[in-house]
Amino acid sequence: MERIYFDNAATTSLDPVVLEAMLPYMTEKFGNPSSIYSYGRESRLGIENARKSVAKILNAHPGEIFFTSGGTEASNTAINAAIRDLGCKHIISSPIEHHATLHSVEHLHHQGVTLSFVKLLPDGHVDLENLRELLAGSKERSLVTLMHANNEIGNLLDIQAVGTLCKEFDAIFHSDTVQTVGHYPFDLRNTPVHFITGAGHKFHGPKGVGILYINENVKITPFIQGGSQERNMRAGTENLYGIIGFAKALELATAHHEEHSKHINDLRMYMAEQLQQHIPGVTFNGDLYGRSLYTVLNASFPKTEKSEMILFNLDINGICASGGSACTSGANAGSHVIRAITSNPNQIAVRFSFSKYNTKAEVDTVIAKLKELI
Repeated sequence: MERIYFDNAATTSLDPVVLEAMLPYMTEKFGNPSSIYSYGRESRLGIENARKSVAKILNAHPGEIFFTSGGTEASNTAINAAIRDLGCKHIISSPIEHHATLHSVEHLHHQGVTLSFVKLLPDGHVDLENLRELLAGSKERSLVTLMHANNEIGNLLDIQAVGTLCKEFDAIFHSDTVQTVGHYPFDLRNTPVHFITGAGHKFHGPKGVGILYINENVKITPFIQGGSQERNMRAGTENLYGIIGFAKALELATAHHEEHSKHINDLRMYMAEQLQQHIPGVTFNGDLYGRSLYTVLNASFPKTEKSEMILFNLDINGICASGGSACTSGANAGSHVIRAITSNPNQIAVRFSFSKYNTKAEVDTVIAKLKELI
C-alpha cells in the first residue's frame, strides 16, 4: 500500500542530502570533539562550522547558538534559567503552548512561582491587550513564554510586537520557535527576544538535535551539569553527526524557502477548498486565512460514529494524520489546544501538515478517502 504522510508538523523525513553530509561523521570522522589530537580537532571544526552556518542564517552571533538534544531541552533550559538566574518571579504563558513549555511552567508554579495565562481571542491568537495588562500589573519581573507558531492549529504570533511589549516592561521573552526555525526567515539581530528554540527533525534534519539561542546580553548558568562542552553551557559529548545534519538541513531549507513555502501553502489551501467542497459541515481551527503557519491545516468534522474513528480508519488506509498534537496521539484526553479555543464537543479535529515532498495527487486521494469514511 502506498502510504501518504500528512503529519509533517510531528516530524519530517530526513533529506538524502542531509544524510550524505552526516555520513562521514558517523564513520571516519568519529573523534570526540573535546580531544586535542587530529580526530578530535576535525570533529570540533565540523561543530564550529555548523554553528557559524546556523548563526549566519538566523542573523545571530555564533556565540549565541547552543546545540541541544532538541526543542524540549532548549525550552526547559531557557524557562528554568529565567527563574533561577534572571530574577523572574512571575511567568506569563498561554494555555495552548506545547507541553515542553506548559509542563515546565506548571512545575515551577508548584514550586511557588506565580503563573498567569494570557487570554486568547476567538480565533486562537494571543490577546496582546491582555498581555499588556498582565505585564503592567506584575509587581515582579516577568518571564513571557509564548510560541511563535502553534503546532496544532498553526496560528502565528507577532513575535516583534510581543518582544517590544516585553522590552517596555523589562520582561524576559522566550519563544518556542520549533515549528518556525527552518520554515521562516529569522533576523535575530533585530528581534527583541532573549531565547528561541529549534529542532532539526521539523525541517528534514535528524531527530535528537536542536538549538537554543541565548541573546548575548543574557547571562545564565547550565541546566545540565558535567563537562565543559558548548562553552560550559550544556554538558555531555556533542551529538556530532546530528549537529552537522541540523546545519545542513537549515541551509537547504533556507536556500529553497521561497519555492517550498509556496508549494506547501498551495497544497494546504487546495486541501481546505476541497474539504469545504466535498465534506458537509467541515470547519477549520485557528486563523487559516490570516496569520498562520503555511504547513498546518487543522480541520474539524461533525462528530458521528464514523468520524470518531477517523484517524484509525485513515491509518488503515495508509494515510498518516494526527488528532491535534502528535505528542498526545494515542491518548484519549484529546487536544488541550482545541479545548482552549472551542467548547464544541460535537467536533472531531484532525491536523494535516505538509512538506515539500507532498503532492496535489495525494491531497485528491485523501479527499476521496474522507468522502468514503465520513
